[in-house]
Amino acid sequence: MVTANKARNMGARATTTLLAGTMLSGLGLGVPAVAQTVPGAAPAAPAVPAQQQQTVRTLRVDGSQRIEPDTVLSYTKLRVGDVYTNETIDQAIKDLLASELLADVEIAGVETGDIVIRIKENPVINRVVLEGNKRLKNDKIQKEIKLAPRQIFTRPAVRADVARIIELYRRQGRFAATVEPKMVMLDQNRVDVIFEIREGPKSKVRQINIIGNEVFSDGKLRGEMATKQARLTSIFSSNTSYDQDRLAYDQQKLRQFYLTQGYADFRVVSAVAELTPDKRDFIITYVVEEGERYKFGDVTVDSAIRDFDDKKLAAALPIKKDDWYNAKLVEDSVDSLSETAGLFGYAFADVRPEFQRDAETRTMSLNFNIAEANRTYIERIEITGNTQTQDKVIRREMRVAEGDAFNTFLVKRSQDRINSLGFFQDKFEIERKEGSAPDRIVLSANVEEKATGELTLSAGFSSLERFIIQSSVRQRNFRGKGQVLSASVDYSTYAKSVELGFTEPYLFDKNIALGATVFRQDYNSFNYIGSDRNTTYSQVSTGFQLVSGVPITEYWTLSGRYTLKQDEVSLDRSTFYVDTNGDGTLDTCDPLKAGVYYCQAVGKRITSQLGISFIYDSLNSRIRPSRGTRLVIGTDFAGLGGDVKYLRGRVDADKYWHLGGGWIFSLSGEGGYIKSLEKSPGAGIDSVRITDRFFLGEPQFRGFDIRGIGPRVQRIGYTGDPLTGTQTLITDRNQIIDDSLGGKGYYLGKAELEIPLGSGAAELGLRPSIFAQVGALWSIDRPAATIQFTQATDPGTGALLFNSDGSPTLLPKDNYIKDSFGNQLYQVGLTDATNVGLLTPCQVGYTAVSSTTPFNPGSCVGTSINSIYNVQTAPFLERFVGDSPKPRISVGFGVNWNSPFGPLRIDVSKALITVDGDDPKLFTFNVGTAF
Repeated sequence: MVTANKARNMGARATTTLLAGTMLSGLGLGVPAVAQTVPGAAPAAPAVPAQQQQTVRTLRVDGSQRIEPDTVLSYTKLRVGDVYTNETIDQAIKDLLASELLADVEIAGVETGDIVIRIKENPVINRVVLEGNKRLKNDKIQKEIKLAPRQIFTRPAVRADVARIIELYRRQGRFAATVEPKMVMLDQNRVDVIFEIREGPKSKVRQINIIGNEVFSDGKLRGEMATKQARLTSIFSSNTSYDQDRLAYDQQKLRQFYLTQGYADFRVVSAVAELTPDKRDFIITYVVEEGERYKFGDVTVDSAIRDFDDKKLAAALPIKKDDWYNAKLVEDSVDSLSETAGLFGYAFADVRPEFQRDAETRTMSLNFNIAEANRTYIERIEITGNTQTQDKVIRREMRVAEGDAFNTFLVKRSQDRINSLGFFQDKFEIERKEGSAPDRIVLSANVEEKATGELTLSAGFSSLERFIIQSSVRQRNFRGKGQVLSASVDYSTYAKSVELGFTEPYLFDKNIALGATVFRQDYNSFNYIGSDRNTTYSQVSTGFQLVSGVPITEYWTLSGRYTLKQDEVSLDRSTFYVDTNGDGTLDTCDPLKAGVYYCQAVGKRITSQLGISFIYDSLNSRIRPSRGTRLVIGTDFAGLGGDVKYLRGRVDADKYWHLGGGWIFSLSGEGGYIKSLEKSPGAGIDSVRITDRFFLGEPQFRGFDIRGIGPRVQRIGYTGDPLTGTQTLITDRNQIIDDSLGGKGYYLGKAELEIPLGSGAAELGLRPSIFAQVGALWSIDRPAATIQFTQATDPGTGALLFNSDGSPTLLPKDNYIKDSFGNQLYQVGLTDATNVGLLTPCQVGYTAVSSTTPFNPGSCVGTSINSIYNVQTAPFLERFVGDSPKPRISVGFGVNWNSPFGPLRIDVSKALITVDGDDPKLFTFNVGTAF
């Protein structure tokens, strides 16, 4: 008998068959859950001498279950009647094991020619089980491995899948991951394959060593790399894990850095990443050669295009002789010359810098060679990738047309306008392709659409509005025509609104925009007393607005608007009204409770307003600009009918600079003034109503509370006994009633620097910034002082009493209450046990108060002496403060975060300069709403 593990008689050939004949044991593939024994070797039969030949008399297969005997024989060259030798039998065993269908093979009857092939089939996989994997889900691993249920089990396939799983974990930076395969034998020659996975921690970069640097420190060079050392300060960075591709990228970053500092000969000699023995960390070592530092020598331009003046082009380049060599400036110069050529219609201008190195003087002279080129014309404009947006929506934003001369500036402007639509993915670029002739170019706008429909159902909490519920539907690309259709419902503790809007940006395919909005807004103004927020007045606005826009030039637009609305301002009657007619009806606003200015604002008014604006816009994006300017100059006239007449002007300007590396700096400023065209209602009453004035504070002016800047009236109460002259003004700001009045003029400026973060923070949607703001709100007629309190006198001498600070001592203000017929009410005293405490018009005795029958003095019964019913108001001091154009200044930092529960904005800002009456606020946040 010849077997697969007949090692001694078959020499080195038996080693392969032995490994193939055993199952998983002995191969480092783990111990099976059900113990197995390696099949015992059959007794070695005398082998046929190598040169002796015999004939196969009979041939059969034993042990086959799933595999047909003919299939087994098809893998061998043994046939009845053929001659065989030891080599023939050995090759037959090899061929059968190579089929990967069999676990073991024996051949008997070699001596007699009656050949019997005894086989043991490989088991069938019942299922593949993954255990211990948490960082990689089953679906991620299963699509990478080859083993699957109902397939034939083989050891090479197991080894290959182990290697694939380990490679998946290494791609995640988990080099300590191990995989141990195990096997569970089942009946009917089936098997469960189990991969036991120990994921291990992510392999971090423990240390980055740099050898050979003398000019720049290790820390400086590490700062230029994308890979970061694992430290507490880099806990949120995803670049602390080892990545082989990032290692090559960092070598390029080092070279770029040195080339921008003048070291033209810099090179990275070697970069080695060593895995620590525990496989948890990597230590990366760079060996560098800095070389000598070079300066720029002569810089010239040699142009074969006759339209160009070589000397003027060279003078306009950012490179100057004797400056330190900077490879980035060389690249910028090439781009600048290419852009200049593009402005003249040369789309394919070939600009090549020629370097002349002088090792002795350590200078690098440059000659920019501009090869001869043909003036280029646009053959066609291709638009692809748009499945919803109509072609005309994209084409109408193009500033060039087919047949026009190529112009890089107009192509870039077209790109910015298409980006500003907000219909496509960011970083869209118009590609340039060669046309059918050397002087033809094809512009390809390959867009990738993104969702433009927005359905918002959210709840949140705001430091301004407290609890918020917001629901809105908005489609910014309605029917693929660029139309905007919106509907929204907002509800919070202090504000409610409903709004419907539609905008057609190109009316009748003409460059004319037309939009309409219908709205209703309920707003409750408020103030704080301590931590309690108290509603002052309510304003309900109902109306509509029509807006139209017509471009004047590429950057200037003329916009007009008409608004018709009704404003109704009201105060809570039970809180701020009194009965002046004696009929029991609270019919008159009491300045003692509400203040003169709020009483003046009560009522319904219709505003018919016409407005016009001139808009300059060169921003590269209206959604998140990084460069460009926006200027809006507008004026509104109210008085085309209605009850309100005024003229209001506003200016709003923004400027953005992209500083490179994700840094964005911006300056913004705005201001406005409103002038009433109505006749003055009298001294102490401002002709511009409180609902039409400007207000300033959070969120526009960070560092101050909502409406925390500008003219205001403060009511300050007293503590102490007025009869003894010991009254003291309350100094706790939280106990002072503070009502903002608004102003007729304001200005606000802001400087802000957006700070780039690492890729990990960017993936979280974090965008921090630092800022400084300056602004003011002023100009209002001082409210009339109509609230008078009686000054206390000494009971003995009758002399006036004064407080220790020199202010007069004030007595509570009497408020005598009458019935519906104007009769003074009295409160029954203790001498009438039956009616004690009840109100009656009787000064002596008692009769019930009637709202339908006039008081008859003869109806009073009893002898009780009643006390007059008087509700007194505690004395207070009214101060008019904050009416000053003096600048208020605040500085701070903030962060925008696209959090999982909605956009979040957090600001920490400090008011540096304030005016008496201003209300600073250090910390503000908004979450769950749009900013």
